[in-house]
This record gives sequence, structure tokens and C-alpha cells, in this order.
Amino acid sequence: MSAEKNKIVRDLTTGSVTLTMITFAAPLFLSSLLQTLYNVTDMIIIGHAVGRDGLGAVSIGTDILHFLCFAAMGFSNAGQVIISQLVGAGMQERVRKTIGTLFTFLGAAAIVISIGGFLLLDQMLGWVNTPPEAFPMARSYLGICFAGMIFLYGYNIVSAILRGMGDSKHPLIFVAVAVILNIVLDLLFVVVFKWDLMGVALATVISQAASFIWSLVFLYKHRVQFGFHFRLKDFAIDRNELRPLLKLGIPMVIQSAAISFSMLFVNSYINSYGVVAAAMTGVGNKLSSIVNIVNIALSTAGSSMIGQCIGAEKYDRVPKVLRVSFVINILISVLAGAVTVIRPDWVFGMFTKDPEVLKMSLTYIPVLLLLFGGGALRPPMMSLINGSGNFKLNLAVALLDGVLMRICLSLLLGITVGMGVYGFWYGHALAGFTPFVIGGFYFLTGKWRTRKYIIERANKR
Repeated sequence: MSAEKNKIVRDLTTGSVTLTMITFAAPLFLSSLLQTLYNVTDMIIIGHAVGRDGLGAVSIGTDILHFLCFAAMGFSNAGQVIISQLVGAGMQERVRKTIGTLFTFLGAAAIVISIGGFLLLDQMLGWVNTPPEAFPMARSYLGICFAGMIFLYGYNIVSAILRGMGDSKHPLIFVAVAVILNIVLDLLFVVVFKWDLMGVALATVISQAASFIWSLVFLYKHRVQFGFHFRLKDFAIDRNELRPLLKLGIPMVIQSAAISFSMLFVNSYINSYGVVAAAMTGVGNKLSSIVNIVNIALSTAGSSMIGQCIGAEKYDRVPKVLRVSFVINILISVLAGAVTVIRPDWVFGMFTKDPEVLKMSLTYIPVLLLLFGGGALRPPMMSLINGSGNFKLNLAVALLDGVLMRICLSLLLGITVGMGVYGFWYGHALAGFTPFVIGGFYFLTGKWRTRKYIIERANKR
């Protein structure tokens, strides 16, 4: 990787920001597309093969799994940013130590979270007010998925390493394997064998395991280029590298956990309105994730690009990266919104033919448009915050977005104002604009131009 490690910086310095970003983001987009297809396939097959009870169960189970992935998301994103800045600064030895620290630290976290999930499974389903009709299926789904938590965490680790070093192509290949295998196994286990959500969970775990093992083999085969030789000592946690990982990762973890917890909290109230409302929430979240495919890809690409530019002190290219991201995101969201308004029967009919869910979906359209809007404006600002390594601002976003805005606004609209389930939906959607507001102020202050403390702190040791 040494010959390619500064490719992003060179391209941003000498070429078009738009072309460089699209080139780097294209594999990320395809990876996000495949991951979304991975999740959406479960919903579509369950919606048509099992019905609304199955939709409600998989929606609730997915919410809980997403919450328990907070450590994987937070620390892997932090590791990606740190690696990208170290690569930009040419500190290869520190890259090696960071990789080993990331592997061991997150691997241990996955084991602890899996055991905790098994022990508290029934309690968690009770906490989120799982409807009685969906409880047995949700329990079966989660129990199997907990067994495969280590594979999900492992894939996030390898992907963070590769993307931090500027390689967004191979994570695409690994997730493609998982998606194709997942679809085949879903059809086999659910449609042919009639295993319902147990079949979906088994398909998920097996496909995640295949993707992680292949990605690990790839990293091992190219260990010389990555500078990580897979010796036992390479996996030792380096205290000096753990500090910046915790410094940046803890706010990211808190952000991920706070947002996921707030969504669980809000959804627990939504679930109390019955299985139709729970199913509608699941469908709405999946539609939002489909539209956010490009947004998430550009956000991930933007974090690495901004991180490497800051590491190389090419600050003038950062605003151009943000501008390209905004333009593409907004165009995608406007197009998706137009399709939803014009043909809602196509959009919602992908997931279910249940008349009660489809009837409720027509009143859900304004909520979905707000989710599209937040999804377009939020990612570029998070790219700036994450790429600059500003852990304090990340913490502020987590607390404001996850706790103050989503929970308080949902309770205000849902209970105090008396909007019921719609108040909780609108509260969740409006909270999604918080990172855009905070990140916008941060950009206008210009303080991001002087933030290099992930590297600077290490140099002061």
C-alpha cells in the first residue's frame, strides 16, 4: 500500500474534487447499495411470505441489533479517520499499531456484547414494547443474530482499515459476497423451508461470516503491503495508539449509542400502538435507508478524504469536498421524494400488500420526505466533523441529536401535543437535521482548519 497511500491527497491536489470524490465514493456507494439490498431483502421476503407480524418482528429486532452495534460503528469509524490521517502524514509504523489495537479491542467488545445480548434478550424485547404477535419471531431472530455478532464486528474492522488507507473497492467485493449469499439463503430458508424469521437470521449470520472470513484472508495475503503481519504481538493493544482511538471513538460510540437508544426509546412508544405501526416504522426506515445509500457513501468517502487532506494540510480542498457531497445528496433526495409522492403504491407496495399498513403509509409520506431531507443535509457535515477528528463536537451532536432532540421532541409532539404515533414519527424525522445545524456552524467558524489533534497529540508524547 505504500505506493498508493497518498493517492487521495495527490488526486485532490492535482485533479477535480468531483471526479476524485465520485471515484472514491463509487465503490462505497455500491457497497452501501448492496448492504441496503441485504437488509431490504429480508423485509421484502418476510413481508410477503410471513405478513405484518413478521415485518413488525424484524423491524424491532433490527432496531435492537443496530443499537448493539454502537461499539462497532463508533470505534471502526474512529479507526478509519485515525488511519487516514496517519497515512496522509506518512506514519506507517503507527498505522500498524493502530490496526492491531483496533482488532483486539473491538473483538473483545463483540464477545461481551454477544453474551450480554443472550442474557437480556427477553428483557430487551419487553423494554421496547414488542407486540405479543411479534414476540416469538423477534426472539428467535435476535437469538441467532447475537451468535454472529463477532462476524459483523470483524467485517467493520477490516473495512475501516481498508478505507482508512484509501481502498474502498475490496470492502465492496466482500459485502457483495454477503448480499448474494444472503438472498439465496433467505429464499431457501424462508420460502422453501418455511423457517420464517429463524431462517432470515440464519441467512444473515452465515453470509456475514463468509464476508468476514474472506476479508480477513485478503488482509492476510496482503499483510506486507499493509505493514500488518498477523503475528501474535501485532494484535497487542498499544496504549499510545489506544488513547487517540478512545479519544475520538468514545464520542462516536456515544453518538451511535445515543441515536440508536433514542430510536429504540421512540420506537418503544410506536410499538405500543400495535403491530401495524411497528411494521410501518420498519418499512419507512428501510425506504429511508435506500435513499441514503448515496449519502452514506459520500459521507464515508468524505471523512477519509477530509482526514487525509487535513493530515497533509491541504485545507483549501475541504470546502469543495463538502459542496460536491451536498449537491449530489440533495438531487437524490428530491428525486426520491417526487417518486414517493407520485406513486406511493409502488414505493410502499414493495414491502407489503397488507391493506392496513398500506392505508397508514399514505399518511406517513410527509414523515418520509423529512427523513429524505435530513438524510441529504446531515452526512456532509458529519464528514467534516469526523474527518477533522473533533471528538468534542461529535459528543455534542450525539447528545443533542440522540437525547435532547429525538426523545424530547417526540415526547412533546406524541404525548403533550397529542399527535400520537405521528408525533413520535415527526420527532424522529426532525431530529435528523441536528448534525447539519451544528456542523454548519462549525464550518462557518473555520476552526476545522486548525484541527489535527489526533496526530498532534501523538507527536507530543
